[in-house]
Amino acid sequence: MWSGLPLSPEQALSQYDIDACLPSTDLPTHLAQLALQSPAPDLYATGTEAEYTAAGNPLVLRTDFTLLKDAIDEARVVKDEYEIAALRHANKITAQAHQAVRDRIAKGSSSELEGNERELEAVFTERCIALGAPKQAYHGIFGAGENAATLHYVHNDQPLQGRKNVLVDAAAEWGCYCADVTRTYPLGGQSASFDEKSQAVYDIVAEMQASCMEMMKAGVLWEEVHLLAHRVATRGLLRLGILSGASEDELVEKRMSVPFFPHGLGHYLGLDTHDVGGHPDYDDQDEVFRYLRVRGKLPENSVVTVEPGVYFCRFLIEPVLNEQGKGKYIDRGVLDGYWDVGGVRIEDDVVVRKDGVENLTVAAK
Repeated sequence: MWSGLPLSPEQALSQYDIDACLPSTDLPTHLAQLALQSPAPDLYATGTEAEYTAAGNPLVLRTDFTLLKDAIDEARVVKDEYEIAALRHANKITAQAHQAVRDRIAKGSSSELEGNERELEAVFTERCIALGAPKQAYHGIFGAGENAATLHYVHNDQPLQGRKNVLVDAAAEWGCYCADVTRTYPLGGQSASFDEKSQAVYDIVAEMQASCMEMMKAGVLWEEVHLLAHRVATRGLLRLGILSGASEDELVEKRMSVPFFPHGLGHYLGLDTHDVGGHPDYDDQDEVFRYLRVRGKLPENSVVTVEPGVYFCRFLIEPVLNEQGKGKYIDRGVLDGYWDVGGVRIEDDVVVRKDGVENLTVAAK
């Protein structure tokens, strides 16, 4: 009555690639019948034992609740062409929504209520819904100015006026498959362009992404790609004069790029935005790899985000300025000219192919 009828078993069989479909109320009877077989089969299940015994029925089969989940997680890493097509379409819708945001920025603000981060979020969401994607892949990030330095900024309610740039990390979901796209745009109306410092940071991030994509193919070690991003970031920050006092190699070894690029280069993408199967090691003693969500070699037909960034987050950088042994490598005078850049991130979704990558993201940069 309230939400309409669910799919019938017959409809589910025709819509999904499954061999059988039964209502959940039949589960105890079905398991009991399996238990009568000789020998009784083992049951591999997801969830918890409580979900299978909630109706007071004992679990009559020998059951494992871990192996199946682990196997599914691994299987989800490699995508078939149907899944890639769904991700490609999610990206197509996402690109149109990003373009709508760019168009809104170009118009500038025309009233006291406009020119706010929330307005850009509304424009993005409207386009996705209008194009048949009512669900967002995740809560979008629309961070202007220094708000862009917060990696997963959630407020989306601050005025755009007086801020240089806006970071938009937002994407549509299509058929349960998630896009994940970030762009950084200059503010200021139709003729807006990045100022000199913002453009310099943007160019570093663009070089980080291009260098990493050029390196990527099936079998590449993701840690090596991630470390390349840090090397390019270090080189760029040296060029700007923010880092100084040592060679590029020494600064990479000292992990001096980490306060400016604190997150992993990317993650698997699929039914979840941060999809399963990456085997992260959040206890890694090497801070450059600690928040890397994917470890090891990238398999062919996996889909991964490539999302380098450079941020000027006071919470992360100011403690390093006072840290013995590291603070001396950051030029505070030069750094002070970059706080209002906030942060720049560029993120695309790519399919890992045998000899390179296929970029699914078509949103203009």
